[in-house]
Amino acid sequence: MDAFNTPITLPMSYSFTSSGGSTSSGTAANTNINPWMDSRIWSKLPQRLIDRVIAFLPPPAFFQARAVCKRWYGLLFSSSFLELYLQISPRRHWFLFFKHKSLKSYIYRNSGGGSDRANCEGYLFDPYSNSWYRLSFSLIPSGFSPASSSGGLICWISDEAGPKSLFLCNPLVGSLSQLPPTLRPRLFPSIGLTVTPSSIDVAVAGDDLISPYAVKNLTTESFHIDGGGFYSIWGTTSSLPRLCSLESGRMVHVQGRFYCMNYSPFSVLAYDITANNWWKIQAPMRRFLRSPSLVESRGRLILVATVEKSKLNVPKSLRIWGLQACGTTWVEIERMPQQLYLQFAEVEGSQGFDCVGHGEFIAIMIRGSDKALLFNIYGKTWQWIPPCPFLSGGGGSSSSSGEGCELHGFAYEPRLATPVTTLLDQLTLPFQPFNG
Repeated sequence: MDAFNTPITLPMSYSFTSSGGSTSSGTAANTNINPWMDSRIWSKLPQRLIDRVIAFLPPPAFFQARAVCKRWYGLLFSSSFLELYLQISPRRHWFLFFKHKSLKSYIYRNSGGGSDRANCEGYLFDPYSNSWYRLSFSLIPSGFSPASSSGGLICWISDEAGPKSLFLCNPLVGSLSQLPPTLRPRLFPSIGLTVTPSSIDVAVAGDDLISPYAVKNLTTESFHIDGGGFYSIWGTTSSLPRLCSLESGRMVHVQGRFYCMNYSPFSVLAYDITANNWWKIQAPMRRFLRSPSLVESRGRLILVATVEKSKLNVPKSLRIWGLQACGTTWVEIERMPQQLYLQFAEVEGSQGFDCVGHGEFIAIMIRGSDKALLFNIYGKTWQWIPPCPFLSGGGGSSSSSGEGCELHGFAYEPRLATPVTTLLDQLTLPFQPFNG
């Protein structure tokens, strides 16, 4: 079953669209290159060498190459090839987007009893080639929403208030692994996920249901399992800082710590996984920030926000800060060019925006629309992300009712194998399965 759903017009071509359209070279300049390889050379290449070449292919090209022969088709199930793939395949800093309603309408929609399956598919974006691909999440039961991502896995959490059920899904291979349900009842908590080749850590924080009609940010539950045989099934809890006000959302993982935004006033909450404790970090220019977002970039915590000094003669701007190694001070990294910011502000219309970072890229998604900007930290370049061709009624404009579609993005590194999920199958402690 192919994981990628995209029209293909040229052999071994996996690009769907190009940036902006006018600068595209969709009809690739292959006119002077003979696409056929001399069979006398090809047939004498050792299979091990061929496997190494295939392991370097981007996932869309790999899934197309599987149609060449039975052996290539079976590589996805070959333990020796997957072991080689995990060793040498380059990391790809891609993004995965989902479309669904805004949070306010989403909270109350369950009373309607509809069968909203807006999250059953995702839209994979390759920032290197400005290409879009569609991924199916048909195995995810209804009543779940994407919450976090790490190591090629997407974490899905149950929407219903109460103890939370979570799934880890690899959409490329269609794998689905369930975690034990959390112990404390919650509404819409913040989720942190970090996956390494030998461990899984999950943190669920805030939105404690202190009564059927009230929530409060009180506690954090942590899940850990590793290849050394140690696991903690929501047995580690910690208290959030007093008077914290974190909106429902995901956390950012940077070097053994989870970070999330605190509101009124703005600050950054940090959680040390090993020490199991929280603390606050003061945000830069906190009295003048709007729509602050935390992202991770190359092992560094980044803060993205607009600055609006209404009482001072300073132009409004979008700025990017990086947290210094000391863990308490910030340094400004970049500022959006003023001409671009004026264009961005006109499109955004004070609706706010959310950000997600991966590698050298930061995607800035405008709320209430499917429009987004892409910033390359190292190249210092800004560009509008080309519209996703799989979104119905493209253009990204909000509806008059204020319930326009939003793109919610996650950093996603596509992987053909995530063997760490087999650790979940080895849990000897039984738990109640989710009954959708």
